[in-house]
Amino acid sequence: MAKRLEKHYPVLFRGVNGTIAHEFIIDLRGFKNTAGIEPEDVAKRLMDYGFYAPTMSWPVPGTLMIEPTESESKAELERFCDALISIREEIAEIENGKADIHNNVLKGAPHPPSVLMGDAWTKPYSREYAAFPASWLRTAKFWPTTGPESASSNHKIHKT
Repeated sequence: MAKRLEKHYPVLFRGVNGTIAHEFIIDLRGFKNTAGIEPEDVAKRLMDYGFYAPTMSWPVPGTLMIEPTESESKAELERFCDALISIREEIAEIENGKADIHNNVLKGAPHPPSVLMGDAWTKPYSREYAAFPASWLRTAKFWPTTGPESASSNHKIHKT
């Protein structure tokens, strides 16, 4: 997986021979400057692809630590890589000025059915692209049940 993703993301902490441990870390820190994208944005967009995000910003802030489980099939691991590569292409659209730095498919993620099927849609991208960023999602999709505003509330202290 690291070998496949290294063309799209920097992979941290390689051994002398370029090898990695059973997990690996992809570095997302540069995207904050080039596209305004944080690891949380990538994690939330992964939900649109039907994946739960890997460990975020640990042990290195601004990264994702990917630790594939032995129980996942090779096909599922390939789909996960496909999703991350597709997300990298979405980041490139922001970097190239094809997508708005503040109002884009990553900043709007995740896109649960309640958002996609609502009457109002003011995004500069289509509902279809938000819901089905990859063709294989049309036949096998796990829908996110929460919208983009929910993640930020997890970082606030609530008095009881």
